[in-house]
Amino acid sequence: MGTYNHYVIVKFKDGVEVEELIQDLEKMISGIEHVKSFQWGKDIESHEMLRQGFTHAFLMTFNGKEDLSAFQVHPKHTEFSKIFSPALENIVVLDFPSNIVKAPA
Repeated sequence: MGTYNHYVIVKFKDGVEVEELIQDLEKMISGIEHVKSFQWGKDIESHEMLRQGFTHAFLMTFNGKEDLSAFQVHPKHTEFSKIFSPALENIVVLDFPSNIVKAPA
């Protein structure tokens, strides 16, 4: 079975200390065994018209949908969500199994 992905794209509210929030996110993720990998990045290239105000993307991979489900109810995740969610102006979340066309080298 392939990996299962949790992809989150966000637009933070004005005045949010984004760097501090991301450090807390990294700490939270590192303490949850269900997360296989975690990547994040800030958009630096897209035109505002295409970006629509979204600035950061977060990608977590799991060994399966069951691990994602366990992550979503994990106490560390639910506590962090109470801080993260109010900092957001908008969010897009996609959960999907991987369809690998070309594997990483």
